[in-house]
Amino acid sequence: MDAPRDDHRLAENRNGNSCDEAEGRLSKWPRPHPAPISAAEIAEEFSHHDPAVARVNNGSFGCCPASVLAAQLRWQRLFLRHPDEFYFSSLQPSLTRSRSLVLELINAAHLDEVSLVDNATTAAAIIFQHVAWSFIEGAFNAGDAVVMLHYANGAVKRSIHAYVARARGHVVEVPLPFPLSSPDEVVAEFHRTLGLCRARGRRVRLAVIDHITSMPCVVIPVKELTRICREEGVDQVFVDGAHSIGNVEVDVQDIGADFYTSDLHKWLFCPPSVAFLHTRGSSAATPRLHHPVVSHEYGNGLQLESGWIGNRDYTPQLVVPAVVEFVERFEGGLEGIRRKNHEKVVEMGKMLAESWGTLLGCPPEMSCSMIMVGLPGCLGVSSEIDAMKLRALLRDEFKIEVPVHYQSPPKDGEAAGATDKSGAMVTSYARISYQVYNVEDDYWRLRDAVHKLVRDGFNCIQSRYC
Repeated sequence: MDAPRDDHRLAENRNGNSCDEAEGRLSKWPRPHPAPISAAEIAEEFSHHDPAVARVNNGSFGCCPASVLAAQLRWQRLFLRHPDEFYFSSLQPSLTRSRSLVLELINAAHLDEVSLVDNATTAAAIIFQHVAWSFIEGAFNAGDAVVMLHYANGAVKRSIHAYVARARGHVVEVPLPFPLSSPDEVVAEFHRTLGLCRARGRRVRLAVIDHITSMPCVVIPVKELTRICREEGVDQVFVDGAHSIGNVEVDVQDIGADFYTSDLHKWLFCPPSVAFLHTRGSSAATPRLHHPVVSHEYGNGLQLESGWIGNRDYTPQLVVPAVVEFVERFEGGLEGIRRKNHEKVVEMGKMLAESWGTLLGCPPEMSCSMIMVGLPGCLGVSSEIDAMKLRALLRDEFKIEVPVHYQSPPKDGEAAGATDKSGAMVTSYARISYQVYNVEDDYWRLRDAVHKLVRDGFNCIQSRYC
């Protein structure tokens, strides 16, 4: 049941940032830690992970340390202890505190530009809902286009079709090669696609650009593509950075997109699920953006609409201060975590590629805390179903969690595909992640499991799994 709308926003004026967490509010700045977190302390923070599993897939679901989970539990108990007091006095000022910290992390210009939502999929629905309304209300013409990358997240692709195509918008995909050797390949294909839209008389109303594509995983030059959109007259740019915050630097003012979203539970240690949506204040669309779940705050601005969508658990959005305190325990803070994760995933990726006689899917500078590593061609992965079943085999038989990407062989006229040291076509890639809880043994286990499959003559065509 929805709580009645009241002047709970006034609580922010009554309740300053100096109050402690026991009262539902957190001090403005985290306490400094005298010494960097130790390996033993990291292990303790993630001791709730299954110790039997080599978890090299932080990218899918993220992770949350015990200290942040404890903070979330305190918030949950605070709400359950006196829900009315929590709603009227604590919720909105505490959400504002989290939004303020996100503002600092992404270099947003104003707090009103930052909203907290469930996940990047929700953020995408907010943007695509606006685009659909623009078609329905006649602001956009039937046949005007929305452009997205071919390797866009599958949920985002479906959301574009659900909102935009049904409203008579035209959806255009930018084909991207893989493996990649340079960001220039991405820029060239993007430029070519916008040129084709222009030549066919299609006005591009929105470009959807991944900051980090999911499968295959590649860091996209979003600032350059946003600049191209401005030059080509694209109305608006939406950057889907689901994997970005905590993984690569995010500076929304520097990137210059109209809209930017990223999950906080993937690489920023929040519990599931929470994301931010940044809407550039100068964008004409910003006042017309609304949360798809309509509740009492409808019409009061997206940040307030998103801050109350009915009675639910808001605690994932409230623990951002605890997350900031956690990351500050690491040498170099968040930047230090990103740097080490990137260095280690590249090191482990190169080790696996050399051991398997394959290749990396992109150069290190186009990777983040995730990287694609080619699997031996003899495994016989010939479809996305095969890739999913090989992933299940590694999970069930070897206790290794790693996504597997199927890369279809090149068609006639396309550039030759990658091959392994035996000359077999590489048709599958493992997407490995590195997060602070990972150890090298996780990747050695993956290396050895693939070697065993090769030695045993495993082939997807013959396997009960495939």
